[in-house]
Amino acid sequence: MRLSEFWSRMDDEFGPAYAASLARSQVMGDVGGRTAVDALEAGVPPRQVWLALCAAMDVPEERRHIRVDPRHR
Repeated sequence: MRLSEFWSRMDDEFGPAYAASLARSQVMGDVGGRTAVDALEAGVPPRQVWLALCAAMDVPEERRHIRVDPRHR
């Protein structure tokens, strides 16, 4: 997952305004007790941050999954 896809999924799932706020305020243990923004800046892969945020926000499983482009494995 690229960073641009992370932000696109955030906007789709939470709406642009809430996504931005959530990314700066929701602290997640799965990424070292960081917010999404802090985790991304620390080099945590966007896919890992996305899945941690989904878990923290109880996003249904069917909306969490990411299609992996084989060119980016």
